[in-house]
Formats: sequence, C-alpha cells, structure tokens
Amino acid sequence: MLDFFTIFSKGGLVLWCFQGVRGPAAAATAPVNALIRSVLLQERGGNNSFTHEALTLKYKLDNQFELVFVVGFQKILTLTYVDKLIDDVHKEFRDKYRNEFQQKGTLGLLNGTFDFKDDFMRLLRDAEESSKVRAPTVMKTFEQSLKSQKTVKCMIETRGEKPKEKVKNKKNKGSKKEGTEAVAAPGKASVGDKQPSTAGDREELTKDEILQKNREEFFKRHMKAGEKSSKSPKPEAQKEKGKKPRVWDLGNSNAKVLDYSNSATNGSTEACPVEEFDPDIALGDRNREPGRLYDLDYESDDEAEEEKIIQSPSKPSTKKGGLGGMFGMLKGLVGSKSLTREDMDPVLEKMKDHLIAKNVAAEIAVQLCESVAKKLEGKVMGTFTTVTSTVKQALQEALVQILQPQRRVDVLRDVMDAQRHRRPYVVTFCGVNGVGKSTNLAKISFWLIENGFSVLIAACDTFRAGAVEQLRTHTRRLNALHPPESHGGRTMVQLYEKGYGKDAAGIAMEAISYARNQGFDVVLVDTAGRMQDNAPLMTALAKLIAVNAPDLVLFVGEALVGNEAVDQLVKFNKALADHSMAQTPRLIDGIVLTKFDTIDDKVGAAISMTYITSKPIVFVGTGQTYCDLRSLNAKAVVAALMKA
Repeated sequence: MLDFFTIFSKGGLVLWCFQGVRGPAAAATAPVNALIRSVLLQERGGNNSFTHEALTLKYKLDNQFELVFVVGFQKILTLTYVDKLIDDVHKEFRDKYRNEFQQKGTLGLLNGTFDFKDDFMRLLRDAEESSKVRAPTVMKTFEQSLKSQKTVKCMIETRGEKPKEKVKNKKNKGSKKEGTEAVAAPGKASVGDKQPSTAGDREELTKDEILQKNREEFFKRHMKAGEKSSKSPKPEAQKEKGKKPRVWDLGNSNAKVLDYSNSATNGSTEACPVEEFDPDIALGDRNREPGRLYDLDYESDDEAEEEKIIQSPSKPSTKKGGLGGMFGMLKGLVGSKSLTREDMDPVLEKMKDHLIAKNVAAEIAVQLCESVAKKLEGKVMGTFTTVTSTVKQALQEALVQILQPQRRVDVLRDVMDAQRHRRPYVVTFCGVNGVGKSTNLAKISFWLIENGFSVLIAACDTFRAGAVEQLRTHTRRLNALHPPESHGGRTMVQLYEKGYGKDAAGIAMEAISYARNQGFDVVLVDTAGRMQDNAPLMTALAKLIAVNAPDLVLFVGEALVGNEAVDQLVKFNKALADHSMAQTPRLIDGIVLTKFDTIDDKVGAAISMTYITSKPIVFVGTGQTYCDLRSLNAKAVVAALMKA
C-alpha cells in the first residue's frame, strides 16, 4: 500500500498529490524535502530509490518539462509494481497535459488545474492486478538445459588421456614442443635419405636447410655458454663474521644527543632540549600572509585541450574535398531534439573510463554517469550543441556540486564560539596507518597559532613507537617559531602525554580537562592509525569519540587511494555507529586530504570521499612544511579531474 504519490516541478511547485494513508497533509513533506536536499540538489541521482526513516521513496525525472514524480511506501513492504506504476503515471500525465506545458510554460504550471485522481486510481489498480496475475516461474526441463546437449561420448574419459580443456589451455607450450621436434626430424631425414629430390620437393628442402642452420647456431650458442659457466669463479675473500655498526655521514655519533627517554612534563617544555633547525625549511614560503589558509591553485585550460578528455575526433580526409570535412563537423550536432540514452551512452562510457583513470572509485564513477544520464535524458538541446559538450558540462556541474556538500565547516568561527562559552574546542583525528595524521595535526596547529589561538596536543597514539616523540619534536619547533615572548609570555602550544600502553580515551579526557583549567583554546587529539577491518581498535576509537564528544571528528585520508577510499570511509562510519551507545551516533564530520602534491591531476579520491560521506574536505595537505596546508577549491579539483 502506498503512503503517498506526488508530482512537482523542479522549481518546487506541487502540481498534484495523492495520500494513501490517513494523517496530516504534511506527512509527505519531510521525506520529499529530504529527497530534494540529499539527492536532487547533491547530484546523487544514480539510484532511483531513497530511504528516509521508515519510508522508501522512488522517483523519476522528466527533464523535458522539468517535472519530478515521487512515490513513497513503507520500506518493510516489497511492492513489485511500483516501478511500473511510476512509469505509467509519468507517461499518462505527460500525454494529458503536454499541450498545456508547451503553450503556457511556467504560467501553465501556476494557473493550471490538474485533475488526475481518477486516472491515477485506474493506473494503480492496473499495476496491482498485473503484479497478482504474473505467472510463477517455471523450472527448465532437462531438454532445455546445457547438460542435455552433451553426448555420452564427450563425457567418457579414457585413462591416461588429457582432457580437451587442458590441451587448449596449454596450446602455446605444445606449439613450442612441436617446433623442436620438427627441427630434429628433418635433421635425421637429411642424413639418412641420399636419394635425389624431385622438383616438387625443392620448397620443402629449402625449409629443411633453414631449420638445420638454425639448429646449428642454437647448439653453438649453448656450447659457448657452457664454456663460460665451466670456468671456476675467483675465490672471494672471506667476509668477516659479525655486524659492524653503520655510521651515517649526516648522523650524530653522540648517543646522549639522540636519547629522548627523559620526556617533558605535561604542560611545559623546559625539560626538552632546544633543537637547532632552519626556520626557512620548516615554513617554506616566507612571503605568505600569516594565518591565511590559501585555496588550491586553479589552472584553467583551453576548451580545445579540454575536449580531448572524452572526444577523439577523426581527422577529416582532404581527398574527399571540402564537403566531407564540413559534414564531419556537423555530424555531432543536435538540432533541437531531445536527448536519448542511446545518444549519450558512448560519451558516458568514455567519461566513466576517464574518471576511473583519474582515481575515482569505479562504483562512484558508474553512479555519477548514471546521475548525469538521468538528468539529461529527454532534455531538448540547442541547434549548435554537441552531445559531448552537453554531457561534459553536466558532469562538471555535478562534480562541483558534490565537492560543495550540505555542511560547511568553519573551524575559526567555531573556535571563537567555544571561547565565548569558556571551553576548549576539541578536534579528533582518525584514519588508517601512515596517511599523515600527526604531520597534518602539526600543520593545523601552526595555522591556529598564527590566528592567535593556543593549542594543546593530546598524544593519544599510545601504540606506535615514536608517536609521542614525533609530537614532542613538532611542539618544540612550533614553540621556536612562535616563542612565548611574541605572545605576551603565553606558551602557544603544549603537549599532553602519558607515555605508551595507556587507555587513549582516558588520556583524551584528562587532556580536555587540563585544557579547560589552563585556558587553552583548542585541543587536537591524535589517535593511533588503524585498519578499517580491525574490530578491537575500531571499538576503542568509537569509545574515545563517545566518551569525550569532540566538536569535530576529522578523517585523515591520502589522495593516493582509489577504490580503497570508499571501503575505509564506509567501514569507519559503520564502526562508529555500531560501537556507539548513543541513539544518534557520532560519525565523521569532515575530511583532511593529505599527500595532494604527489598525485599530479589524479584527484579522484576527493570525489570518492565526498560522495560517500556527504561531508566536506576541510583541509588539504600539499607538502612537508608547516605552511603546506590549503582549503579545497572545487573548481581547481574539477579542472584537474577533467584535464586530459
């Protein structure tokens, strides 16, 4: 039984609505608004179904008249006739009010009256009856099966005889053996047979001579190789037993300088030795504006170069004259006709392959192309417009829309809001091993310090050897770049650590309490890297987030991954939801994309991560210095993605 069926324009005007369940008229409003907000506006139309709470919504787009048909029913029901019903209603409604749409346009939608209830009830009855009348599936008879086509002879296996399939698979190996036997046989024949050859055998004799010559050369080469190998190797000097300690040219032989076992006390850096380093290496660009987060560089290419992405136009032949070239140019133009799926399929297939080559996950690439096809199917094109350029423009718009999700994370604004409430702003970093969580945490610390906020780093990676020492080194360097003298005697960054083997959730809780008492503005919680399939570690991460309730949970992922990005994000979110005790579990709020400087134009991971989570990419890591932190520029990413 249907809950509702509604028809509305893409401008938001409801033309007709049917409600199958008693209740308030606004019962269909929330599900339809969720569909518009999460699917239609976010260019996620690859799948024609959408789930909202206890309802399943199915929809169909009419791109010619800019209409949307939506049906809603309980998701526990299995209604097989819904797809047929929505297609029949779409066709009936279009045919009935086609003239009104074409002649009056928008005014026809505003002033028109759409009496469609009787037609809808008739179509609903027909769809329900057709699903009941459907005959049950009949099992195939033995004569219809593949087994009946096999004869008894082909199923008999003689002992010692190889099966045919194995012989076919080893065709190459067999051909080599036959070739060597063919070489040996003529050789014997040439020695034994002394009879004069007739005129008809001349061609065979020439082949035999060639084979004999090749055989002699083959034996000569092998004899030379045997002589070389027979020479006894020179006796090497016996190596001394035992290992010698390696001394690096740039290393320090003083073991006391390399001893970091005496850790600094929490909240102070007095016990840490001051490390000498070049600030230019740590900062990179000296001409930048302090505290500013720059966008990714945007490089626009010529349209002619961008067309090479999908389209490889055939060069017009000069032999056929000028008319052939002219007709070739006009071949791809669409003259005021509506696009069909057959027109778009070749272009969409090339688009999909191009996206996969740029590191977009294969599943995401298929859904994107499907969404573009649904958006354009039935749309009337201009006179001088190619299918390729139309599909490409629609895909670019969809990609830009995906990279600008529903929620925009403004860290500085949120930190200032937390300051007004006299509490620290807590950010938790999570991700798999080796993606750069600690390094990018240090970059974000530097950016926050340059904006005048004090930072406490909580070392909650109590598993990886050297994790605490790495954060301690970053803390020392950041304090050297921003000494307390430059900030009125206030230490801008400190490290809170309790060593290794401790409970990470407990350390994070103590760090947040310490930051509240000492008046820190921001707490950055570093966690241990973990694979998405490791259930115990994922449970520990969910516990840390559930207990401490951070303001922002950032997933750190590298730009090098392809299909793995989808698996990582889906399983991280699932683990956080499964192991959380709250009714509304805390999931990932944003993404930090690292190693962006290593991928050239293969930026597909940004699309995959944003598409899966519907969360924004907050920071982008582009290098190894503290200043190599950028905010995402959607146009720059799309330009790199569409580049040939």
